[in-house]
Amino acid sequence: MSYVPVLPDELDAPAQGSVDLLVIAGEHSGDEHAAVLVENLLRDRPELKVAAVGGTRLEGAGAQLLFDLTHLSVVGFVEVLKHYKYFKQLFGSVVEWVQQNRPRAVLFVDYPGFNLRLAKALFDKGIARKSGGDTLLLYYIGPQIWAWKAKRRFEMARLLDGLSVIFPFEVECFADTDLETIFVGHPFLQSRQDCELVYNPDGKVLLLAGSRVSNVKRILPLLMETYTLFLKDYEARDAILIYPSETIVDEIKLVLNQFPDLRDRIELLRNEGRIEASAVLTSSGTMSLRCGLAGIPGRIVHTIHFLSYLLGKMVLKIPYIGIANLLLNKPYYPEFTQYKAKPSVLAEELNRCLTDQEVIHGTQKDCVALRKQLQQENAETPWSWVSRFLS
Repeated sequence: MSYVPVLPDELDAPAQGSVDLLVIAGEHSGDEHAAVLVENLLRDRPELKVAAVGGTRLEGAGAQLLFDLTHLSVVGFVEVLKHYKYFKQLFGSVVEWVQQNRPRAVLFVDYPGFNLRLAKALFDKGIARKSGGDTLLLYYIGPQIWAWKAKRRFEMARLLDGLSVIFPFEVECFADTDLETIFVGHPFLQSRQDCELVYNPDGKVLLLAGSRVSNVKRILPLLMETYTLFLKDYEARDAILIYPSETIVDEIKLVLNQFPDLRDRIELLRNEGRIEASAVLTSSGTMSLRCGLAGIPGRIVHTIHFLSYLLGKMVLKIPYIGIANLLLNKPYYPEFTQYKAKPSVLAEELNRCLTDQEVIHGTQKDCVALRKQLQQENAETPWSWVSRFLS
């Protein structure tokens, strides 16, 4: 059984007086990107008081952590329903905290399923600036409306005071609304990341099940079966598993206990420092883009609850699930989803990433094109954008 954090009866009061900014970041990647924003914001404006419902990275950047929301992050309709009571209780606690403490601004970071509902609740209660209140509603790393639910842009324009996006083409997605939308650069290329991935043809292979508990439980056993076949049929190359938090590493260890023969072949590393890799099998999340930007040959492995998969097929209007593939409009990282994600097939693909010169050279070429797309000049940084609203 996976760990579900116990919610406090109420979130902490501000440590010292009123809060200028409340940050809501619900996943490890959002916590990391928001932490960079807050660290730079406080460096330029040390007088500001920042609170957060996020993770330990935000706390380390100088925010008062009210609750660690990164302990439980799930994906898929069925998976979310399983934890409905937890999210409902947390949602109510956050709304109550904002109502009582009235921060000057709330910054929503990614996590649209939770954050857009929270923005609407603050609007409906008259707390938001656009509904007569005093609190600005800002959004950093906007929802992927180009993938599904495009009409959300009109509701966002009604609720929000500002939106910053990390892909240049997203600005145009909101051109038919009056919501101020600005490209602030992609965080992977804009600031030094805690984890620096580097392609090394002689390095170990990466096996990345994702930063969500639900993904680890569903995808990691598949990756372990694949790696077992790879060692048997191809070469004896060691592997690396990267984890973002102690909660996730505990889940990883539960899965690894089912594969005792692999114990000496796999290294567990925290998502920090320089990590060299020769190939990767990865979930479709943030790390797949990070691996792509490093030019590491790889494949995407994606499997979720069958009902979630069917519902996703009905609402998603995109040809790929990997962001690098979407940006390049080609299968930079070929995708193996649901029934296509068979260990025997994936083991063969992993070997191709290591030995097929056409795959290796193609990856390096596409890596250059990918980085070029994301290196477009931006008018503001995320922290200067937030600072402008708090002037």
